[in-house]
Amino acid sequence: MDNSSKYTCAIIGLGRIGFSLGFDKLREQPASHTMALKRNSKINIVAGCDINPENLYEWQKYNKKASIYRNVDDLFKNIHADIVTVAVNEENHLPVAIKAIQTNPKLVILEKPVALNTSDAFELQKVSEKFKVPILVNHERRFALDYNLALDCLDSIGSIQEIHASLYSGLRVYSAKEEATGAYSLLHDGTHLVDILLFFLEKIESKNVVLKNPQIHGLYRDEKGDVRNVSAIYSFASCPLVEINISGRSKFFGFGLEILGTEGKISVGNGYFEVFRRKPSKLYSGFYSLEKDKKIRKPKKTLYFSNMISNAVDFLDGKSNLKSTLQTGINALSVLEEIKASIK
Repeated sequence: MDNSSKYTCAIIGLGRIGFSLGFDKLREQPASHTMALKRNSKINIVAGCDINPENLYEWQKYNKKASIYRNVDDLFKNIHADIVTVAVNEENHLPVAIKAIQTNPKLVILEKPVALNTSDAFELQKVSEKFKVPILVNHERRFALDYNLALDCLDSIGSIQEIHASLYSGLRVYSAKEEATGAYSLLHDGTHLVDILLFFLEKIESKNVVLKNPQIHGLYRDEKGDVRNVSAIYSFASCPLVEINISGRSKFFGFGLEILGTEGKISVGNGYFEVFRRKPSKLYSGFYSLEKDKKIRKPKKTLYFSNMISNAVDFLDGKSNLKSTLQTGINALSVLEEIKASIK
């Protein structure tokens, strides 16, 4: 590709993650696919698609040169884009992503989770391989500077003893009534939690990791029978304790990892990043304690969305591999399905 030319892109799904989160004044921007794509100088947005006419109307105000469509069939009859971004609701990921792949774009950017279940995900993988269309999954924390800085600090805290991955919100952890929509936190935000946990375990193990056979603790159901709390515990040689804790009873949103090594600790999550190291204790003679390393600070911006789009462009330019693939997305979904099967 000539450095002066651009990759064309069509966006399907112009709701929150597709567009409107780009106007949230509290979020780090860009916070939507549209805004992140617009900021990249090598991408030209040529079309947008959404079944909601209000979404289309608002979106075209900011993308006046792009075409708009109410359904994907009309979009693909008229547009062949280099990149197709799929940012529709979870229950529509499979059919929309398959239609996108069948148009033979150079890349599909798929919003997380990759599918409602692993059966759909494997079907999507077959189609992707058949048409030889790669898929970049928006598991955004793989691209964030704070999580990558934490990854770089792993070797400095000794052998890893424990990793605790936590998600707190007011959304039910699991409801059988929402199987068809995926409207429960185990899937909706749990996919981010498990994926970033696997991201760190890949570094520790020097290979892809899929957690299996969870020990379930802390299971709590509300009066409707919906799961509101669950902890899944795993163990293997390089990290004796791995815990995933998801709460749907909290009156706040919290997300993060705490990684304990033999010589230090890393805490990273929404709004915080700290590294603690082993130092001679100021509290007890002859002992060591953990002290915060003040030289290491949380990046002012994580660039989570911008870096994801940059990875897409670098991949198409032949400069980089995809950092969040359909396979890593399937790995996360497999862990979530095992947890779900254990609590149903």
